[in-house]
Amino acid sequence: MKVLLINGSPRMAGNTARALQEAAAALQAEGVEAEVAWIGNKEIRGCIACGICGKKGDNRCVFDSDPCNELIRKAAAADGLIVGSPVYYAGAAGSLIALLDRMFYAGGSLLRFKPAAGVAVARRAGAIEAADQINKYFQINSMPVVGTSYWGIAFGRTPGEVEGDGEGLHTMRTLGRNMAWLLKSLEAAREAGITPPEIEPKVMTNYVREDALER
Repeated sequence: MKVLLINGSPRMAGNTARALQEAAAALQAEGVEAEVAWIGNKEIRGCIACGICGKKGDNRCVFDSDPCNELIRKAAAADGLIVGSPVYYAGAAGSLIALLDRMFYAGGSLLRFKPAAGVAVARRAGAIEAADQINKYFQINSMPVVGTSYWGIAFGRTPGEVEGDGEGLHTMRTLGRNMAWLLKSLEAAREAGITPPEIEPKVMTNYVREDALER
């Protein structure tokens, strides 16, 4: 079993990375492989809703100049996913959101039913909102969201400050252990012949009706 942890901070070794490392260590202590992938600090394209990934059906974004397609591949090969972000303006980092938009639009079908969790690290406010923003990608994609002993947040501003947040690091360790437990439970379920439910075709409802536009 393996969990991919995505560091969505432009700082490779900041507080977000440290929080994810705490979760990764807890996973490894439970016998689960953990890989931390950094999205980098270069430009990341936003989704333009071109629909080419859907037409081609290859689970790849047409824009291939940033880590999006590599991370789709890594996430598809993993059994679970943890995504971490610093908090900017009471939300997740913009580069990470641009990446997740494209990852889930192009490769979301490869990630269904994989346990996942969002993590946010803040100086002060906005951490819960940012973690919730990340978790929404999982909730819309039939992915079980892994809980922990608190919301998936920790606090720190300059690199290393998160070390002073004992509760935040405890939250990350608990997240790692809970993720490992759920992965093992799902593996036991598969061995017992219990498989994920089939995805029925999605029903799309528009709030604005065509007959209303004709009036």
